[in-house]
Amino acid sequence: MAKSRRGLKICCGVTALIIIILIVVAIILFFTVFKPKQPEVSLRSVNLQNIKFFPLPFLLNVTLGITVLVDNPNYGSFKYKDSTTYVTYHGTEIAEAPIQHDMVPARGTHDISTIVVVEGEKMILNPSFPADSKAGVFNFTTSTTLHGKATALKILKIKVKSVNTCDISLVPLTQNVTAVCTSKIKY
Repeated sequence: MAKSRRGLKICCGVTALIIIILIVVAIILFFTVFKPKQPEVSLRSVNLQNIKFFPLPFLLNVTLGITVLVDNPNYGSFKYKDSTTYVTYHGTEIAEAPIQHDMVPARGTHDISTIVVVEGEKMILNPSFPADSKAGVFNFTTSTTLHGKATALKILKIKVKSVNTCDISLVPLTQNVTAVCTSKIKY
């Protein structure tokens, strides 16, 4: 009887030790290897697809094709739902564009493309428009919030919100575009 209790105590002790080791290893992996990192978002291209100008009544319609590159350094993929990108010009919302649901692969890159139809009237009525026209540079801000799930090792699934903003400078004369993009992940 004493030998069987001693064997049971040893078995329970070894099992508890293995469980503690596994928990410690999982915590270390979560805070090092699997620690979520901010994705890098960069503007790949902005194409002026269409521009229409009507002098009377004064109307301006501009269609832009925008492609953003998302570089995911995480060990988990990110599957996001349909969303909308909003484009502002000095605080005035001048366009919105749909973003179709998709997935950014783990430790990979992914292009997100959309077509933006700019409401030229709102842009022209903005007090900053005459000065920007004279300077030949127009500054825009895009903001996109993607809701979805991050998946690591096909087991862990976490609800994630990715907030992306890009500050874009467009020189229409040379069609030169520069952009600085940031992305924040919230759990």
